[in-house]
Amino acid sequence: MTTSTDYDRIDAWIDAHFDEEVRFLQQLVRVPTDTPPGNNAPHAERTAELLEAFGFEAEKHAVPAQEVKDYGLESITNLIVRRKYGDGGRTVALNAHGDVVPPGEGWTHDPYGGEIEDGRLYGRAAAVSKSDFATFTFALRALEEVARPTRGGIELHFTYDEEFGGILGPGWLLKNGLTKPDLMIAAGFSYEVVTAHNGCLQMEVTVHGKMAHAAVPSTGVDALQGAVHILNALYAQNTLYQQVRSKVEGITHPYLNVGRIEGGTNTNVVPGKVSFKLDRRMIPEENPAEVEATIRKVITDAAEQCPGISVEIRRILLANSMRPLPGNKPLVDAIQKHGQQIFGEPIRAMGTPLYTDVRLYVEAGIPGVIYGAGPRTVLESHAKRSDERVVLEDLRRATKVVARTLHDLLS
Repeated sequence: MTTSTDYDRIDAWIDAHFDEEVRFLQQLVRVPTDTPPGNNAPHAERTAELLEAFGFEAEKHAVPAQEVKDYGLESITNLIVRRKYGDGGRTVALNAHGDVVPPGEGWTHDPYGGEIEDGRLYGRAAAVSKSDFATFTFALRALEEVARPTRGGIELHFTYDEEFGGILGPGWLLKNGLTKPDLMIAAGFSYEVVTAHNGCLQMEVTVHGKMAHAAVPSTGVDALQGAVHILNALYAQNTLYQQVRSKVEGITHPYLNVGRIEGGTNTNVVPGKVSFKLDRRMIPEENPAEVEATIRKVITDAAEQCPGISVEIRRILLANSMRPLPGNKPLVDAIQKHGQQIFGEPIRAMGTPLYTDVRLYVEAGIPGVIYGAGPRTVLESHAKRSDERVVLEDLRRATKVVARTLHDLLS
């Protein structure tokens, strides 16, 4: 039987070891995992060393080099820590990803320094989601030191392919039969438990024209003008998306973003080729096949209106949306109960416009939710922007919520 004293002792252990937890996170932030280029194995090795110092053996599951190269990355080693406590009971997986986008410009703190200022720890992945390497590791340590479960088990899944879709991260572990937990919690933010999220379609569009000297432009076909016409058609489509509304709290409507464009050879040359990459976020109510077909039609119809222009369209990523499985109720109930007690305010169950690795567990029939250390919103965390940070008090409190939740699930 769980008593308030059990929770008090868990909280006290986390408070007593919180400085150690912060140092653990700092060391994780100081090993870059920029993706691209995606050389993530060194971070996995360092993480395994740090876990070993806590008495945790981390299985190293290296994805074959050629498979990683074909995928567009350099190295991936996924980690699993298995803690088995006894027969019966649930196995709960805790997943966080170590790969991150490059830091970019505008930082006032070293993106790999793990610097602390005004109660915040700064660095790329400090919030998303190396912070939850720390949350989940120290929640597990607190549980074992204080509550000593006798049934079920816990697995830590530290993976390195969220930025490219998760196929060689959790997807690879699941496909190869390396794990099959009963429930799972993935890295998230502290003020809500996420039960649904958007899907994501990413595509690369290459527009072909014909190069020519800028002094005689009529002898060529301007691929950039063709690309502009196609982009205008896509942006017009994006305006229409605002009229489509999701019924999931926390998710508004579909939207499209063109995040990268390149082309041409020189200032005095009519560009013969221009390529751009687009990101189409899909609400849970949408059909991914229909979404992709519509995008392709918008692009090809616009290209046909430009004489001499042809296009190639390549799908880069198709990440399905996440819909809640009925079995996630024990997770939601426990996190909401302890979140309210620790944070002193209700923790809502809702959706998020992000897409995550959790969908891969859910697609494998494993009920999951998103919860971890972080602020109320992605914007506050500066995730994927300069000066990404995590509020240390949020880290402390989220660790307590996760540890208490694990105690309930294994009791």
